[in-house]
Amino acid sequence: MRLPAEAVAATALIEVVRISALPTKQGAPYPGRVVAHWAGNEASNALALIGSLPSGEQHRCGFSPGWSVRAYENSLELALFEAAFCFNCHEIRMHGTAVPPTPATQFFDADSPPAQALLTLFRAATP
Repeated sequence: MRLPAEAVAATALIEVVRISALPTKQGAPYPGRVVAHWAGNEASNALALIGSLPSGEQHRCGFSPGWSVRAYENSLELALFEAAFCFNCHEIRMHGTAVPPTPATQFFDADSPPAQALLTLFRAATP
């Protein structure tokens, strides 16, 4: 998966969100409960794992993401980016101040070992 390199380098904190619905307008945060905060090595390792997701084919499900990550720099004001993951249609949608329009929608191999490791992290973070 392609992540915005400058945003990854600037990330100080990641919020893990258990998504409850789709946003009501484009560019708005995905609604849901923040279930975890990752900082330091935990954030770096998660971003490396996300960055290692292999490309995949689109599947049809209507995009029903279960989790998202929001990356923040030290100021913790606006999210650099938010990436929402749908493990059914193998789609990732990103938006945020550091996201160019080109990689905003990507497809990944949800059955790959990195994707399954990420799903395990998400599930472990969700009470």
